Parts: sequence; structure tokens; C-alpha cells
Amino acid sequence: MSMVAVAARARASKATIYRRWSCKDEMVVEALRRHVCADHVPADTGCLRGDVAAEVRLMIENVSGPDGALLVGVLRAASESPRLAAVIQANVLQRKVELGRCLLERAAQRGELLAKTEPAVLVEVILAMIFARLLVTGEPLDDAFVGHVVDEVVLPLLAGRATPPAVRSNT
Repeated sequence: MSMVAVAARARASKATIYRRWSCKDEMVVEALRRHVCADHVPADTGCLRGDVAAEVRLMIENVSGPDGALLVGVLRAASESPRLAAVIQANVLQRKVELGRCLLERAAQRGELLAKTEPAVLVEVILAMIFARLLVTGEPLDDAFVGHVVDEVVLPLLAGRATPPAVRSNT
């Protein structure tokens, strides 16, 4: 993605594009702000498992759909632009954390959760698993994967422990 390519696609001159945005980061930041679905309400299936599965499926749709390659490109660019990384953190990741908080609060109200879990950890784990498959292993992001994420990782993570496991000694 370059300013020249954006100008060509918009059928405008580079000067027109630069009058609106002084650099590519500014343009990407505005595009991200406009693209993030701020009015998304987290799934409410009546149970934590269903809610988490629905949100994982939505995350998968977002990264594997038409905008997936664009998202990956933006994330790569963010590794070289602190300003872009900050916007992604504030507008994308923080929104996901708020959605996670909503799911966890609902589950706690229904009596499904005993331990308090930080939603940022939940989101980080889910996103890491999705992007590992998307970018590293190439394995499918299918219903079996959703079940694996929810049943073998997220729900056990949320179950938590009252005390950490004892450290084994070799003596």
C-alpha cells in the first residue's frame, strides 16, 4: 500500500491525497478508525461456551475474509510504526478486551465463573492462536479449531486455580 496506489485507486492526484493525510500512517489510522465495528455487541447465547465460540468465529471471519490480508499488512506495518501500533492498540485490541470483559461479566452473573480473569489475557491467547494458524501453520480455521480454542484452552484458562500448582523438585 502506497500513497501512489491509493491516489490511483481513488482516481485522485497524489497532491490531493497528501492534502488530506500528511503521511501513510495518518491515512491508515483513519481507515482503521472508520473500519472498526464500534457498535458490535458481544454474542449472548446464554452460556459462556457459546458466547466465546461465537466471538472466536467472528474473529476468524474478520482475519480470513476479504480484509484479512489487509489486516495482516497493517499489523506488519505497525511493527515499524509506533504511532500505528498505538492506534491499533487503542482502537482494535482495546475494543476486543472490552468485548471480552462483557462476556466474562455476563458469565459471572450467570454463576459460570468462580475466578476473576483478566480479559486482556483471554483476548491475547485467542488472537495468538488464530494468527499462529493463519500466518505460521496454515492449518484450517474451522469449527474443529473453534472447539479446540474454546474447550481446551479458553474454558480451562477461565476455570483458573485458587493456588498455583506446587513446584516439583528433582530431589
